[in-house]
Amino acid sequence: MAKYRKLGRTSNQRKAMLRGLTTALINNGKIVTTEMRAKEVRKIAEGLIALAVKEKDNFETVTVKAKVAKKDADGKRVKEEKDGKKVTVYEEVEKQIKKDKPSRLHARKQMLRVLYDVTEVPAAGKGRKKNTKKVDLPAKLFDEIAPKYAGRNGGYTRIVKIGQRKGDAAMEVLLELV
Repeated sequence: MAKYRKLGRTSNQRKAMLRGLTTALINNGKIVTTEMRAKEVRKIAEGLIALAVKEKDNFETVTVKAKVAKKDADGKRVKEEKDGKKVTVYEEVEKQIKKDKPSRLHARKQMLRVLYDVTEVPAAGKGRKKNTKKVDLPAKLFDEIAPKYAGRNGGYTRIVKIGQRKGDAAMEVLLELV
């Protein structure tokens, strides 16, 4: 018996397609695709979620001092003149950050090997290019998804059959996080 489905693609095309579908599933919570693709994506996604559940509490909180530019009421940087040049004024701030322990860091890197980078673009037309931000999918897995499934032993996804696709009559399904 085969370990995976070839899905009519070469290996690099197949891996890219499965990475894209897995990224979309983790980012959006559900995707619509064919039944065979969904079964392959399910294997990958459940592995990532199991990894996140295992390592979700494996970090320590550290206080760090950081230099941050001082800003005025409009949100612009405050500048003062020194030796005839305008120089930005900085202030020291203490921040709490999560520092991954080695096993969680390894899990994060394994997740990044599978997941693509996601950029969130606002729906409004004005300032779309300027207001884009990167989504940290491993952090989403650790902080949002893993706590939901902490008491579960597998079975993190559900496949619901929708019906046949009009063009080629392939069975379409909805793959969602439970």
